[in-house]
Amino acid sequence: MSRRNAAIKREILPDPKFSSKVLAKFINMIMKDGKKSTAENIVYQALDTVISTLGQTADTTPQVFEDILDKVKPVVEVRSRRVGGATYQIPVEVRQERREALAMRWLIESARSRSEKSMKVKDTHKMAEANKAFSHFRW
Repeated sequence: MSRRNAAIKREILPDPKFSSKVLAKFINMIMKDGKKSTAENIVYQALDTVISTLGQTADTTPQVFEDILDKVKPVVEVRSRRVGGATYQIPVEVRQERREALAMRWLIESARSRSEKSMKVKDTHKMAEANKAFSHFRW
């Protein structure tokens, strides 16, 4: 573990369309080569597609995005712990910030790995299947 001071967290400005900080963080993670407007277009088009598929109104978009992220967020992860001479995989509860970061990373990774032509068409709900590995840790 580092002995230096912890890094200062930067304040993220909310996205211009829905004023959501979580959505702004997601757009920043999608962004490549500093092309923020392209990333915004990709995310907003994908959200429009999801909203039209679910048959909801456009004003519920941030809430729908939050629900999607909640379905993907892991509650527990396994960490390696060395006890004596053996290494054990011990389930550990995930911090809230890490949950959000992992969920966003998994969504982006799964969307980019799909073979469709545009990210607009890619389904964001598929990564919810990844949480099945953790389902037996519920208590």
